[in-house]
Amino acid sequence: MKRILILMFTLFQVSNLLAQDKTVKDLQTASTKTINKDASDTSTKSWKKGGVFSVNIAQGSLSNWSAGGDKFSMSLNLYTNFYAHYKKGKNSWGNNIDFYLGYVNTTTLGGRKNDDRIDFTSKYGYALKPKLNLSTLFNFRTQFFAGYEYPNANTEILTSNILAPAYILLSVGLDYKPTSDLSIFFSPITTRWIVVNDKTLSAKGLYGVAPGKKSANQIGAYASINYTKNLNKIITYKGKLDLFSNYKNNPQNIDLFMTNMFSAKLSKVLSATWSLDLIYDDDVKLFGKNSNSPALQLKSLLGVGLLVKL
Repeated sequence: MKRILILMFTLFQVSNLLAQDKTVKDLQTASTKTINKDASDTSTKSWKKGGVFSVNIAQGSLSNWSAGGDKFSMSLNLYTNFYAHYKKGKNSWGNNIDFYLGYVNTTTLGGRKNDDRIDFTSKYGYALKPKLNLSTLFNFRTQFFAGYEYPNANTEILTSNILAPAYILLSVGLDYKPTSDLSIFFSPITTRWIVVNDKTLSAKGLYGVAPGKKSANQIGAYASINYTKNLNKIITYKGKLDLFSNYKNNPQNIDLFMTNMFSAKLSKVLSATWSLDLIYDDDVKLFGKNSNSPALQLKSLLGVGLLVKL
């Protein structure tokens, strides 16, 4: 009788182990099973949207300070970016808009802006090859407020305003994307309108528009290179280079518009940013000895502040 009980107990343990082994195998099979999408479900995520908001603030004050300086100074720089990208099949449509606005105030000089730009780009592409699109590009660029040149502390000369100038560009060409971070667009035929919708500036014939006129049209070649890269876990780079050659007037003098933005993440919301912009426009003749010649324009801004990804 004792042997029978021992045999029954052994059989029970073996069967229990076999049952556990089957359960484990069933769980393993279920965890690796591929779930096939229902054929009737045709929904796909075609849009990718987002943006960045950045604000940098600096303030200083002096009282009985022997080294000298302005008693009060404050600077504020805002940068906002929104993007919306669509892709489905061979069709793609990218939209990007940047807003830049900077203000500085000191006791001696008063309030002045040190940054002001609106830049909108929309590009539609049809894939010819995996990395090559036939594309149409639209770009609009202007500013928010009036801009002045300051020969001295008590004199200001109007040099620009909203829609004065404004640049409107329409182009058809090829868009090459060797990687997800880089886009190279080139068009041999591009039309560009320059708008000067300000009577004072229009009368001076600035920005390539004839005196008294409010717009001018140019035909030329255009190239645009856009590059965005996470250089490491902390630093991100975003750059844009636009080149335009006017077939109608001095095509060898190529207009250049370049923006560079480096962002270093200090915490979840704090960052250090450095922007470097370069502009050369053969029609912008505000510089030189007699303020009547083109020159390379350079702007550099460095700040620490709030950076939020939208």
